[in-house]
Amino acid sequence: MREAKCEGPASGKHDGLRPPPSPEPPLAGCADARSEFAAGSWILSLLLLGGCSGGVLEPVGPVGEAERTILFNALGIMLAIVVPVIVATLAFAWWYRASNTKARYLPDWAYSGRLEVVVWAIPILVIMFLGGIAWIGSHDLDPPKPLASQSKPVEVQVVSLDWKWLFIYPELGVASVNQLVVPAGVPVHFSLTSASVMNAFFVPQLGSMIYTMHGMATQLHLQADRPGVFHGLSAQFSGDGFPDMEFEVRAVPAEQFDGWMAAARRSGPVLDAAAYTQLARQTLAVQPFTYRAVQPQLFHSVVTQQLPPGPGPTRGIPQLTVSPRTEH
Repeated sequence: MREAKCEGPASGKHDGLRPPPSPEPPLAGCADARSEFAAGSWILSLLLLGGCSGGVLEPVGPVGEAERTILFNALGIMLAIVVPVIVATLAFAWWYRASNTKARYLPDWAYSGRLEVVVWAIPILVIMFLGGIAWIGSHDLDPPKPLASQSKPVEVQVVSLDWKWLFIYPELGVASVNQLVVPAGVPVHFSLTSASVMNAFFVPQLGSMIYTMHGMATQLHLQADRPGVFHGLSAQFSGDGFPDMEFEVRAVPAEQFDGWMAAARRSGPVLDAAAYTQLARQTLAVQPFTYRAVQPQLFHSVVTQQLPPGPGPTRGIPQLTVSPRTEH
């Protein structure tokens, strides 16, 4: 079967005795095909953009909301320059076209004080506005700065391991791996460290990515304003298990948080020095689980290096005999 093509009028020869054939209109199916292609392109674009949900543009807490505001303000300031420049470029190209006799031709023009003021004043104003936004935002959203709230913050100690996340609730005496459960509407104070290489703790919808480093503790305050399940991840490459170094953040009402805490205390092992040493070994794609009890001052022992650090990435280290890497 031959495929129909979208061609114009036929241009074949005729014998001169008969009038040339009248041009045939394009096939109706071609217009339909173009319409279907355009509609399909729009649908595909919407689907691709729909996969971007759950990021920094959909915040669920005060820190994420403030960071999104800073992002939009900075974008608006820059668009206030970019859009007029694009419009002016097109307007100049159209006005000074060769066929426009009204355009003034000034081949000897060299300097304009008013134009210099505009050229220099606008970039200076942009820098001042952007710098002001960055300055105010850096102080208002300083990670160690507590969030304004009438509720007492929940204390959570975070340890980045190879390749998993350990969350310790020191005041509640339990811990979890690769799952962070917090009460909605209540601030959370994080103390973070690393038991291995440097890493980065990031929950896009809550805001403020922060690094974790061995031998020191960083501070962070976040809050989820509404219940939900949010995606957390490592934002710093740390070896073979990096793609699976993700965790789930569950913000639940206060009564459900108390229920989860009670259930965690009834089951699971105890997190002491021996269990921590076992946990610090390199493992991939670890499923979430909980510890019913935690040894006191365990996080302090990790930060002060009283407990040995994890081995860090060891597979595939560049050697004379490893090029390219072949082990699995």
